[in-house]
Amino acid sequence: MTVMTPTARPTVRPGLRLAAAGALVLSLVLHRLPLRHRVAVLRPLGRARYASPAALAERHEAVLAVVPRWWPGRIACTEVAVATVLACALSGRRADLVYGARFLPDAAHAWVEVPGAAAGRNTGDAGDRPWTPVAHFPERVNPA
Repeated sequence: MTVMTPTARPTVRPGLRLAAAGALVLSLVLHRLPLRHRVAVLRPLGRARYASPAALAERHEAVLAVVPRWWPGRIACTEVAVATVLACALSGRRADLVYGARFLPDAAHAWVEVPGAAAGRNTGDAGDRPWTPVAHFPERVNPA
């Protein structure tokens, strides 16, 4: 006989859990819109200072902790990454949404970055077939 036990989820502070849940709901709403609308929502977030690597990891874990197991639809890398960006924005900090791709096998992936750290990038077999960043949102501004 097989006994099913629930997998452990990270423990998250209640205030951070609430912010992550709100960010995830907004992310799921934004996912129903075309990409240009998601970009328009994320663009003003580019004016804030970057979150610290520790804060980014904490918010990413909080979003993963509030993903409902009963949800009938898709909650994958894009939805989690957008929710992490929004959770950082709710704390007044910035994180960049990054879309990437790789070959052999062809695949696409989304993750979140701040200078010096990334959350959700190295998942699965990313060690031997790394992801190549294709687009950053909000756009990075190069000093002239």
